[in-house]
Amino acid sequence: MVRKKQVIGEPLEIGGRVLSLSRAIRAGDFVYLTGQIPMQDGVPMTSGTVEEQTRAVLDDITHTLAEAGCTRDDVIKALVWLRDRSDFPGFDAVYGEYFPVEPPTRSAVVSDLLVDARVEVEVVAYCPLGGES
Repeated sequence: MVRKKQVIGEPLEIGGRVLSLSRAIRAGDFVYLTGQIPMQDGVPMTSGTVEEQTRAVLDDITHTLAEAGCTRDDVIKALVWLRDRSDFPGFDAVYGEYFPVEPPTRSAVVSDLLVDARVEVEVVAYCPLGGES
């Protein structure tokens, strides 16, 4: 039987509680990552600058993409939530370091997040199973 989707990564756990979501799902040539908040030692990162939190988020995204056999170059769409509009310049500067050439399309909104973090990022990657792009 051919599976239509593949779960990527270990279950997400915060504070000893397993969350009811997958870290990422591969559906054919597309990989969909769950919105990532900044984590440090398995705990949501609620302190630090937006730049520090953005690096933590993008490093985790990079790791999850690698588990799926992808890289940041495969990301085609990003959705960003920021807690504060004034954090956008700092976020954007770090984001540009991670996507310096042919960056993915991106939407960004200001929103109250479910966790006391400054940023959350969700991405979609196009990463053909055969390795060709």
